[in-house]
Amino acid sequence: MAETTATGGQQGPAAMEQGTPEEICIGVAEPAETQRLAEDLAMVVAPGDCLCLSGDLGAGKSTFARALIRALADDAELEVPSPTFTLVQSYPLPRFDVAHLDLYRLEEPEEIEELGLEDALETGVALVEWPEKAGDFLPKDCLSISIETVGETDARRFLLRSADPAWLARIERTRAIRALLENAGMGDAVRRYLQGDASPRRYETARTPERAAILMNAPALDIPGAADGTESYADIVHLAQDMHAVVAVGEALRAHGFSAPETLAADLPAGLLLQEDLGRGAIVEAGAPVPERYEAAVDLLADLHEAGIGPSLPLPGVPGGGSYQVPAYDERALLTEAELFLDWYLPSRGVTVTPAMRDAFSALWRPLIVRVQEQPPVLALRDYHSPNLIWRGERSGNDRLGLVDYQDAVMGSPAYDLASLAMDARVTIPPDLETALVERYIARRLARYPAFDADRLRGDYAIMAAQRAHKVLGVFVRLSERDGKPAYLAHLPRVRDYLARALAHPLLVPLATWLAGLDTGNDDAALRGRP
Repeated sequence: MAETTATGGQQGPAAMEQGTPEEICIGVAEPAETQRLAEDLAMVVAPGDCLCLSGDLGAGKSTFARALIRALADDAELEVPSPTFTLVQSYPLPRFDVAHLDLYRLEEPEEIEELGLEDALETGVALVEWPEKAGDFLPKDCLSISIETVGETDARRFLLRSADPAWLARIERTRAIRALLENAGMGDAVRRYLQGDASPRRYETARTPERAAILMNAPALDIPGAADGTESYADIVHLAQDMHAVVAVGEALRAHGFSAPETLAADLPAGLLLQEDLGRGAIVEAGAPVPERYEAAVDLLADLHEAGIGPSLPLPGVPGGGSYQVPAYDERALLTEAELFLDWYLPSRGVTVTPAMRDAFSALWRPLIVRVQEQPPVLALRDYHSPNLIWRGERSGNDRLGLVDYQDAVMGSPAYDLASLAMDARVTIPPDLETALVERYIARRLARYPAFDADRLRGDYAIMAAQRAHKVLGVFVRLSERDGKPAYLAHLPRVRDYLARALAHPLLVPLATWLAGLDTGNDDAALRGRP
């Protein structure tokens, strides 16, 4: 049941009113609040959703639908005509398609089958006005939105119902985000979907005339272990399962002069975090790396490794204070990640992985991992590559790079983030640029610490590059096959090429020889020791 919310001691103009366990009632005082409500729902709709809009003529069904479609399109000026005469209007949008149906002129309920609703819901979202005209021909789990006028005013009452409890949970989640914005003084912010990533985290932009922010929506993960009581993959490889890591690591980076986003508001138990928007500048242009920007990222990385951050970090914003302990990137975590290659990638290539193959793989990897762990650990951000580096060319020094997506940081080898950058899984780094980046890192460390072991770093770099390539190949196949995200498969040829480069190092000859004996198809040159 939705609870009454308040803003500044007074009930907010769009506050939730009392409802029942099957419905949520939201009152709005003016059209601008109706638009914000539509934006709030636009942030949580997904392909397969059907939203049914009911209300008298002039209640505001088309106004609400128009605002929601514009929010999904991220285009405040998008022409959204009423489909009263055409019956259906389609919008091919970047996230998914939207079908806007007006059934007012429908004569028989079964006529809706001719409008393509079922096909539209396979890959997109449908908004249906006058759903009562469709009888029983609408999905049973649709979201029903009834709009009631309040006297002769612009106020409206929205009653949201669904037979699917997940719908009401989504609504309450998006309303909690609006409440967080209100607490940050951004209650009237325009919300837009920004992106998701390979994790369950989702991101939005929130903008007012005075401020721009990024909203991270990351409910605490509750990942069960295996049936035999063993730990989950997330536990073993130290993936952050709540917001404490991102706050602690971000504040530590800022305290040491690095440009992590400032926290504007947070509800850590709910997994909601509002942060400064660092911009959209990228270290790539037209899909290619910009060498000068990658060089700046290498310089920042060398400085970060000399800053001595972690493992114990202050944890601000938590009642009673406290600290966050950055986990160690231990042997178990590194080997478990590398084994994703066996779990997902090799089966996708038609290889049956036997227990003997697993034993051989582990036996090859363990001494390599022992070697990289002989060096003092540093704070490894773990996904230090182009999607998480914001270029701000108008600034100077390390301030030119904004850092994001570091909640899974660990204490590990300095070679890991260097490999993540110089063999960027999302962008092809030519071999000569890769070599230049590694040598630039070495030169910067040597300039400050003449005893720095350059050859040791080069060997550790090859090992960490191979480990990361094994992990990424497995993760990208898993994202496609398990999570329905096939776009990641486009990166596989690049990552296979990176693996071949890493395997060329003398330390990796035994592993390269073993991989070369696998029969995985003619296009897997990386598994045959050929770059």
